Amino acid sequence: MNEQQPTNPHELDLLTPDEMAEADRITIEGGFAGFSLMIEAGRGVADAALAMLKGLAPAVSGDVVCLAGPGKNGGDALVAAEFLRRAGWPVVVRQLGDPLSSGGDVAEAFRFYRGRSEPITSDLPQRVTLFIDGLFGAGLSRPIQGELAEIVEAVNKSSARILAIDLPSGICGRTGAVLGTAVKADRTVTFFRGKPGHLLDPGRSHCGVLDIVQIGIEDTVLQTIRPTCFRNGPALWNDVRRRPQASGHKYDRGHAVVFSGPAARTGAARLSASAALRAGAGLVTMFSPPSALLVNASHLTAIMLKRCEGAEDLFEHLKDDRLNAFVLGPGFGVGKAARQYAELVLGAGRLLVLDADGLTSFADDPNRLFAASRNGDREPRPRLVLTPHMGEFARLFPDLAEDTTLSKLEKTKHASERSGAIVVLKGADTVIASPDGRAAINDTGTPWLATAGTGDVLTGILAAQLAQRTPAFEAACMSVWMHSRAAELFGPGLIAEDLPGQLPTVLTELERLAT
Repeated sequence: MNEQQPTNPHELDLLTPDEMAEADRITIEGGFAGFSLMIEAGRGVADAALAMLKGLAPAVSGDVVCLAGPGKNGGDALVAAEFLRRAGWPVVVRQLGDPLSSGGDVAEAFRFYRGRSEPITSDLPQRVTLFIDGLFGAGLSRPIQGELAEIVEAVNKSSARILAIDLPSGICGRTGAVLGTAVKADRTVTFFRGKPGHLLDPGRSHCGVLDIVQIGIEDTVLQTIRPTCFRNGPALWNDVRRRPQASGHKYDRGHAVVFSGPAARTGAARLSASAALRAGAGLVTMFSPPSALLVNASHLTAIMLKRCEGAEDLFEHLKDDRLNAFVLGPGFGVGKAARQYAELVLGAGRLLVLDADGLTSFADDPNRLFAASRNGDREPRPRLVLTPHMGEFARLFPDLAEDTTLSKLEKTKHASERSGAIVVLKGADTVIASPDGRAAINDTGTPWLATAGTGDVLTGILAAQLAQRTPAFEAACMSVWMHSRAAELFGPGLIAEDLPGQLPTVLTELERLAT
């Protein structure tokens, strides 16, 4: 594994800034002093700073400069500065505003710190080894402008390393957006749980390595807060992942179907089908138009092949209720046939992953797709999974795509609620959302995934999990993670055909985590 994976699903909870403030409030009302939380937070920041300073000698290195804002982040910076001073490091605090006038825990933190403190200006020291950014936290709601923006830019241009407290100043904890300008940190220390802004771009790229430090807040506060957003990882879904049973047979593992496009566009569907078989489906069949039967037959071995020409053929095939999960879109073509096939599959109560051309085919009438997805709400669990990139998302949800007040997370959640489908909005920060309000943000993967055909592989992995009767939200989260992890294992030079071959190793890792 590229990192230690959490085993407790609650470790994957993501809290908005308001929810984190609620966790603080519940803890303090329960008898835990606010300054005690600040002491533990400052200690965690100091520990991270010492790790970044490891191997350097205080006597010959530059100063550690703590930038302390007027709020609790500034208090955390002051406490961290004192611990670093006691560890023998030359520390100076550059203070924004008067901490004593802030009162409460921040004023107490200022009295706790016994070192040098100066007003902050854009004229920063020249000999700095480490900046600790405690200017603004996740609750920032206004753009950083004027002299403060100059200070942030000066920090970013320096040769010193940068450690951010909670979030890099200028990053919105709710959306990950840059408010005016933002610190680009090498490392970020946050407390108790992560926030959406840590994982959503561009915030993700500003955070560097993310450390989550426990400061005395009990997990029981989550029973009151009831988070609905999570960092995607095995602890979220590995316990519901379907595994082959010793007494089982191939039909127990489901039968996935991938629709092929015409003769000159069959490759995308074969990528999906290959991934579905590798990802655990017991059987995979490709439904092919007559023009592509010979092309597909020359490439397929374990994957079965059936002729499917038009709605009448599909209607007959759907009489076999063992065919339980379908992929429609990769290389299929845009138009009436895609719309008819999607409606027939959903109308028959089957599970459908809709991607690429399948999505674009409903661009002129997305409500038609959403109505088919809900199918009179006769089935309480979603049967449709949409896997758009942002361009395809904009074709189905143009108003959401254009709304600059919404984060990627919020757009995906609104789209899922509107469509009645699981929505997987792809990208470096892929978001998965369910109509019941749950959502997950994926933070694994590699830039090498940005190549043709990798999305087709994802649809096949997803169809395999649905075919095995994994609940749709968990199936989507699992598939995104498996897809990203396979890419990490392969590394540079990745092309789509490489991904299915990495899936056995990914599944082995998941088995090890489950024991």
